[in-house]
Amino acid sequence: MDGDLLPIGQFARLTRLSVKQLRHYDELGLLVPAYVDAGSGYRYYRRAQAGRALSIGLLRSLDVPLPVIAEVLSGTTGALDGVRDALEAELARRRRTLATLERVMTEGLPATPVRVVTEPARQVAVVRESAAGPADVARATSAAVARLLGAVPLTGAPELIGLFPVELDDAFEVRVALVVDPVDPVDPGGPGGPGGAARPPERAGLGTEVLPGGAFACATHVGPYDQISLTAHAVLAWCAERGHPLRGPIREVYVSDPATTDPARLVTHLMIPLED
Repeated sequence: MDGDLLPIGQFARLTRLSVKQLRHYDELGLLVPAYVDAGSGYRYYRRAQAGRALSIGLLRSLDVPLPVIAEVLSGTTGALDGVRDALEAELARRRRTLATLERVMTEGLPATPVRVVTEPARQVAVVRESAAGPADVARATSAAVARLLGAVPLTGAPELIGLFPVELDDAFEVRVALVVDPVDPVDPGGPGGPGGAARPPERAGLGTEVLPGGAFACATHVGPYDQISLTAHAVLAWCAERGHPLRGPIREVYVSDPATTDPARLVTHLMIPLED
């Protein structure tokens, strides 16, 4: 061995990495020792490798995944774009969470009035979208709405209904339904009401199904969609306190047009089906 080689412990101190990290980076091919003793298996590094080691440490401190670090070190153009996008999405999620927390601090825990309404069965066209967890609900719902509205010809304002499972696991299916038959009269105090029906979507390659009617526990949410969990809390608590089993899917009936309505004034009816 030449005098430029440093044992792994000394190199770890020089580069502010742990011995365990250096061994792991060796296994991944990110930072291969300059020399490995054939008898003991002990690793040695050159001082010239310190810059690469410190770069790995810097990128890890910025939450860059190891596979992406490999791309950065190999000079791949745009390797960090996805990391930046993920951090921006997480920052936006944190801001929404903060806004919801501030609403609770201002208004207290949710006490939205809950009422029982009766809904008729509806013929609907449905689009399904996979969600990769609760944080992915907004994206999946928006994607399903866009696909649905792009596929079905409309004769008026659409009546859209989001359908969500009671339990939001690591992965689940989001459905968005578009009413395609005339809306039946409903209780003026309940959700729904006259709206523009869509023409049958068969020519767009979408089938139709019947969305069951019946009795629902219903509460009206006023505010941004990302704060609807507050109203869901009120409805779930109402059902639990009265011994109603939690049955899905949970419905979100979108009353307002988000393109023309201030987020603070969006009206959404949240509904949980009740047993007969």
